[in-house]
Amino acid sequence: MLRKEIRIAALATAVMIIASGSAFAQKKYDTGASDTEIKIGNIMPYSGPASAYGVIGKTEEAYFKKINAEGGINGRKITFISYDDGYLPPKAVEQARKLVESDEVLVVFNPLGTPSNTAIQKYLNAKKVPQLFVASGATKWNDPKDFPWTMGWQPSYQSEAHIYAKYLMKEKPAGKIAVLYQNDDFGKDYLKGLKDGLGAKSSMIIAEESYETSEPTIDNHIVKLKASGADVFVSVTTPKFAAQAIKKLAEIDWHPLQIVSSVSVSVGGVMKPAGFENSQGILSAYYAKDGADPQWDNDPGMKKFFAFLANYYPDGNRLDGSTVYGYGVAQTLVQVLKQCGDNLTRENIMKQAASLKDFTPDTLLPGIKINTSPTDFAPIDQLQMMRFKGEKWELFGDIISGELSN
Repeated sequence: MLRKEIRIAALATAVMIIASGSAFAQKKYDTGASDTEIKIGNIMPYSGPASAYGVIGKTEEAYFKKINAEGGINGRKITFISYDDGYLPPKAVEQARKLVESDEVLVVFNPLGTPSNTAIQKYLNAKKVPQLFVASGATKWNDPKDFPWTMGWQPSYQSEAHIYAKYLMKEKPAGKIAVLYQNDDFGKDYLKGLKDGLGAKSSMIIAEESYETSEPTIDNHIVKLKASGADVFVSVTTPKFAAQAIKKLAEIDWHPLQIVSSVSVSVGGVMKPAGFENSQGILSAYYAKDGADPQWDNDPGMKKFFAFLANYYPDGNRLDGSTVYGYGVAQTLVQVLKQCGDNLTRENIMKQAASLKDFTPDTLLPGIKINTSPTDFAPIDQLQMMRFKGEKWELFGDIISGELSN
């Protein structure tokens, strides 16, 4: 009997040790995570030529305050640390190092801009710190083989440009296209996508003008493009320059079919300063709902978005596409962190980010879902064409993929 009791006691002890060991194993943390906190780093151009995008960082900060007020993520509160880089790559490098080495964040989330993210990509991958949901549509963010710690969020610029090419070949096959593009990876990515999309008809592009973000105005480029005789104008520009271009076209009485890249579709940040009367008929493509469009007033997802603005970000402008964007991408990060459970390692964060299945943030257009895999780091690859009319964008046509058919 004594031996039997000893065996039972020993077995019970072993079971307790195994149970406590597996319970302990369930909680795994890397730098920036603990039982009570998750540190999230961010880099935004709160100043400089792309400062209109600073709204994204402010929206994300407000969204994480909402999450914290509701109890956090699995009981952990988010500490959001966001720095300004002025849209300057050297400053972005400085801020990335500060976030990783001084602030010791778990992840660098939604850093904005193609030039800035290009500058910090190798550093963050070498450090094995997630560069997660990059705020840029450069195609290079979908390269899990060479950069396993970097993932984009929005549709790629090339995918978007493919859609414009498809539209022009169908609706204006004899069009003569003039392109204004930012002279960096952002602009060149769009231009390549447009040419690839046009394929054998790439000769439709009869004029190209690049500009630097340091230029105070792009007026002279617009004048040159008009002189080319083009009847289609593709504006691959950030908000400040998109607004300038729209105004200048009106000033010089040039009225081509105008397409504006999706990064500059904000009603409040672009169309309003450019003048609604000057913006009529402009085309673009997008993947998110427009807070200015009354068709979404009773949409369940947008009701949540409007309630968020009222309670946590009253200064947020529902007409600004950047506000809608910030909400959607923050919601996606929260989903990833929830999926991580108590395994808040950087490796698991990337694993969960690459395991999103039909996730639908409140602000995405109906029919557009987020899907990722270990070999697909492009969460969103669908858009819908839209036209500016009155004081808002009007969607038309079907949801379409930016992939080119072989």
